[in-house]
Amino acid sequence: MFSRLLQHLRRHVVVYVALFAALSGTSYAAAAKLERKNNVGSAQVINGSLKKVDLSKKAIAALKGARGPQGLQGQVGAAGLPGPQGTKGETGAAGGPGQPGAQGPQGLPGTAIARLAPGANALTTLDSAGNVGSHTSATIGADSLGLISYSDETNRDLKVAHCTNAACTSATTSTLDSAGNVGRHGSVTIGADGLGLISYSDETNFDLKVAHCTNTACTNAGLSTLESAGGVGSFTSVTIGADGLGLISYYDGSNGDLKVAHCNNAACTTATTTTLDSAGNVGSNISVTIGADGLGLISYLDTTNSDLKVARCTNAGCTSATASTLDSAGDVGSNTSATIGADGLGLISYRDETNGDLKAAHCANTDCTSAGLSTLDSADDVGFDTSVTIGTDGLGLISYYDNTNFDLKVAHCSRTACTSAGLSTLDSAGITGENTSATIGTDGLGLISYYSFTNGDLKVAHCSNTFCAPYFRRR
Repeated sequence: MFSRLLQHLRRHVVVYVALFAALSGTSYAAAAKLERKNNVGSAQVINGSLKKVDLSKKAIAALKGARGPQGLQGQVGAAGLPGPQGTKGETGAAGGPGQPGAQGPQGLPGTAIARLAPGANALTTLDSAGNVGSHTSATIGADSLGLISYSDETNRDLKVAHCTNAACTSATTSTLDSAGNVGRHGSVTIGADGLGLISYSDETNFDLKVAHCTNTACTNAGLSTLESAGGVGSFTSVTIGADGLGLISYYDGSNGDLKVAHCNNAACTTATTTTLDSAGNVGSNISVTIGADGLGLISYLDTTNSDLKVARCTNAGCTSATASTLDSAGDVGSNTSATIGADGLGLISYRDETNGDLKAAHCANTDCTSAGLSTLDSADDVGFDTSVTIGTDGLGLISYYDNTNFDLKVAHCSRTACTSAGLSTLDSAGITGENTSATIGTDGLGLISYYSFTNGDLKVAHCSNTFCAPYFRRR
């Protein structure tokens, strides 16, 4: 038995050696692989036994499933603080010129054109139906045409003439108030609504009244009584304040006071009235204008002292004012007219009764607490019914009546302060030139309304040049 086993081993010794070697190598290799730390193969792992801590970061990153549905959007967070401002960038290159705009409408001719052809000043009779044309006042309407208020002495009515052209060679006349003896001491201006506003005296009831035009031509008007306490309403003068409302200065004859009425609306159906000066018999021969600061400036006669005075309003409603005496040398201060010059200071024309002269006062400051005084015309008895305006050349133009020769005259100031003036006679046909009122038309030339006593007519003079001197030519 043993011999047979030995014989079998001898025959198969090579096979057993090879088998031993093969089995020994496999065990060795497996043992060698298991000896490497943290390294196993798939064959050594039981399915489902590994945990996340057994995997490498690379293996974990590779375990990515399919993308799930998008979740709901969260609420917007609060805005963060603005970051620091960056440095200013470089200025870009200038752009090319834009396309030129459409040409605008042709403007009105300048005054230089009016001087090219010397000629006579145009004189026109606008109304001759009865005794008309006294107490005139002229302004330029929103339609660029003259609007003139005046008294119809025959019928005791308030009337207006609306010019049909710039030179006012013709006009349409209308009666605005015929209830009693009305229409004297009239003054006209254009309101912020573009319609005429006329202050005047009702001498039947001794009231202050206004007429507010219902259209540009003022063919009719709404009438209102502003004050009826005593004998009020004479020597009226109206302007429009910086608040767009009418400001009317007038004389309280019962008390001898200077008063103002500040309209409460554009039509001036009611007004707030205030007494500004009651020191003696004051307030006649009145003229009101608005200063460069939007406050009223009123020139007037102090009859008690025969002085020229001004009242400077302290607010838009003129509920109070500062009064100053400008000229007290003799009997002065009647027939006053006030405007604001190109220098923003008041310019006042008036009559020196003592010497029968035309004078001008140029305010030294906005409040007009003092003024430079100049005599402009001392030839004969002149300076009645003065009216001053500022021409397109920035210089004063004053119309007035020459009582010696019964003529209408003008003085054209030679400088802003009007220390001297060039004088011209405009109309000498009969007794003419009383109750003058001067304004500047849209053509840059003076338009003066006045009364012809000889014929009882309303007349206008349209200047042919800035100086209002007939046949003037600039060399």
